[in-house]
Amino acid sequence: MKSEIFVVSLSGGKDSSAMLLRLLEENRPVDLILYCDTGLEFPQMYDHLNRLEACTGREIVRLKAPHDFEYYFYRYHPTRKNPALEQYDGMSWPGPRNRWCTAMMKTRIMNAYLKNLKEEYTVIEYVGIAADEAKRIKEKSYPLVDWGMTEKDCLSYCYKRGFSWGGLYELFSRVSCWCCPLQGFAALRKLYEHFPDLWRQLEKWDESTWRQFRADYSVRELAVRFDFEKTWQAQGGKLRSRAFFAALKEELARCGWEAIENAED
Repeated sequence: MKSEIFVVSLSGGKDSSAMLLRLLEENRPVDLILYCDTGLEFPQMYDHLNRLEACTGREIVRLKAPHDFEYYFYRYHPTRKNPALEQYDGMSWPGPRNRWCTAMMKTRIMNAYLKNLKEEYTVIEYVGIAADEAKRIKEKSYPLVDWGMTEKDCLSYCYKRGFSWGGLYELFSRVSCWCCPLQGFAALRKLYEHFPDLWRQLEKWDESTWRQFRADYSVRELAVRFDFEKTWQAQGGKLRSRAFFAALKEELARCGWEAIENAED
């Protein structure tokens, strides 16, 4: 009979962090803490992980894909379901129907590691899904659901223990890869306003790949929109009105022509 091993699946966010801290505080068995590192987390997240290790005295095993994001983004060439895409190198930006980054840089890596563990042990995996996300439950162990801890409870629990993520949760409702094109406008607006260096990297990637960042906006167009929103509101205009979108369309067209003229100069 295989012996049991208790594994924490750590994302680094408020829910899994609260789960880890409470498991340890209650002296529940924790043999291994696993974290999939895409290399695309906010710098504050890496600070948080280091602080978790220092405060708990427990090592966080950081798993990584064989290649970094830019390799998959620019160079990886899978067999395409759509023959028209065979001409392109790299996966480019993920989309709603092709979240390749999650699959290739997180899920596959974690599953492969756990598969090897299961050859020797009976793995009990703790997953940090909160009580108000119970619909996501599968056949694993969900301590937060057992404790009745909601997402709000988890954030409060971590704050009370001195974990603040450098203020990330004051800006974002969820904290994951900063460059995700599936983020909403609110998160992207915060990224643009508070992390200019990361935004410049986002622009660089978007201008050097074959698929636009989002179907509705490139990264530069998003910057134009966010700047225009401030101007529009300062003039007393209402966002999301017909007048706003008509004026935004004109502004995007104007900036587009200016970009072309500057490139020609």
